[in-house]
Amino acid sequence: MTNPAVDPQNFRPSNQSSTEFSYSTAGYKHITKPGLTEGTIREISSLKNEPKWMLDIRLTAFRQYQLLNTPSWGADLSGIDFDNLRYFLRASDEKPSWDDVPPEVKETFDRLGIPEAERDVLAGVKAQYDSEVVYGSLKEVWEKDGVIFLSMDEGLEKHPDLVKEYFGKVIASNDNKYAALNTAVWSGGSFVYIPKGVEVKMPLQTYFRINAELSGQFERSLIIVEEGAKVHYVEGCTAPNFSSTSLHSAVVEVFVKPGATCQYTTIQNWYKNIYNLVTKRAYVETEGKMIWTDFNMGSKVTMKYPGYILAGKGAVGETLSMALAGEGQHQDTGSKAVHLAPYTSSNIVSKSISKSGGRSSYRGLVKIAPEAHHCKSSVICDALILDPESRTDTYPTNIIENNQVEMQHEATVSKVGDDQLFYLMSRGINEEKAKKMIVNGFIADLVKKLPMEYAIEMNRLIDHEMEGSVG
Repeated sequence: MTNPAVDPQNFRPSNQSSTEFSYSTAGYKHITKPGLTEGTIREISSLKNEPKWMLDIRLTAFRQYQLLNTPSWGADLSGIDFDNLRYFLRASDEKPSWDDVPPEVKETFDRLGIPEAERDVLAGVKAQYDSEVVYGSLKEVWEKDGVIFLSMDEGLEKHPDLVKEYFGKVIASNDNKYAALNTAVWSGGSFVYIPKGVEVKMPLQTYFRINAELSGQFERSLIIVEEGAKVHYVEGCTAPNFSSTSLHSAVVEVFVKPGATCQYTTIQNWYKNIYNLVTKRAYVETEGKMIWTDFNMGSKVTMKYPGYILAGKGAVGETLSMALAGEGQHQDTGSKAVHLAPYTSSNIVSKSISKSGGRSSYRGLVKIAPEAHHCKSSVICDALILDPESRTDTYPTNIIENNQVEMQHEATVSKVGDDQLFYLMSRGINEEKAKKMIVNGFIADLVKKLPMEYAIEMNRLIDHEMEGSVG
């Protein structure tokens, strides 16, 4: 299979001296030493009993990681102390059932309604804590249809030929600094395979949680949707309050075959000292459709631009993105659409909310190749600023190499108007609730794209973030 990876970004974190720190090893069976060396990578691969070809991929990526440069754009990443991070943590050799999950972890999921959602609604659930997946299930009806929903480590073990065929083919290890880092030290993530013509009618769901400070989580997910198949994959992300920063650097590759559809939904609520640096990309063939639904809250910094390569005639890409930036946060998000074939279409809708001095940025790329005639692309960026201290920016890049295309881009920036607040408050609604209502109205068209249980949770998270935003 040829490598369709395009548009590399060059990332490199600032050099930073190592500092002493205390680190609790309670509850962990294995933790690598701080810092990243070739020995660390060999240790991770050995612990996982990986084939030599995967170790070779890891080592090549590590050398590329060392050579790639820092970006001259985007968020400030100088606060990441790479020398003090732990790159692999193993809590247990076994993967317990739900009954075996610790009470404090259950409480996190209970607050999000996950156990009930799994029993009554969802097709499957997997949960990853730090470096490894510890809980997973899949309804038998889809197993009988040949659906595969495993952790990436299990996928490599049980389906090595499939992993070898697709791994790194849409996001090369040298695509950017953090894709290289992920390829070198990846652990966990999801391996999903949907056979030809199979429609998975309920979402497959994964939750990622960073449990330890001064650690990195580097899940790697690979989704293959065969011809005419359909799936909706949902991931949630969270982390508790840490005194020190941690890093989340994931890579997601999706392959959408002819006539297939994949929707990938992220609901992110990291704690506000997590650096979230993610690369997500889909390769979409003839008449296939890829939908990224991306909700970004929490984290100190997020840099994430889910994209698609529209490689087959009539392929469709859609991105629905929302970011909320509060005090001390920078949400640098957007999307990328690369049109390689004729009659393809992309639609990017990005909404951001900035409050309490937070900063949101839209950063996007639309590229239409010379052979991609009769394409359509639309980019809409709407930003809402809740106070004078906050900021929003838009950085669009459009590269059009064909005359027979329709391309539109629009951007708006608005503030919560005094007339809006006056109208609502004159009806007996207090100022904080009035602002919540305005914000919920601003993102309503995105939230309605979610299944009901996720839409309800999204509104809860928004309400929580808006608490205390007055004054």
